[in-house]
Amino acid sequence: MGKVALVVNGSENSNVYPAFILASSAAAAGDDVILFFTPAAVPVLMPGALEGITGKGMPPMANLLEGVMALGGRMMLCELALEAKDVTAEELRDDIEIAGATSFMAAISDATNTFSF
Repeated sequence: MGKVALVVNGSENSNVYPAFILASSAAAAGDDVILFFTPAAVPVLMPGALEGITGKGMPPMANLLEGVMALGGRMMLCELALEAKDVTAEELRDDIEIAGATSFMAAISDATNTFSF
């Protein structure tokens, strides 16, 4: 079993879908998965936002999200996003961990694969 780190740099489908498709595949294969969201990704971390994402020919985002989380995936948001995007942790999804870059780097120090979208 390995560890896969994915950085989500925005809230567009082109940022979110690849990250969750790879995350769900890695989690299903038994890897530990950590998704780290930068400030630009804050809009998809509002309650219900991820579940509402759709894409032609793509699986429902709600299914990908559910699979990743059911298999122990973690979602972290860069703490800089709170001030940069004028949001509080309470306004975000309940399953989001607020973490600094240093904490993220420590959590993925043994990652076998790293991706950025």
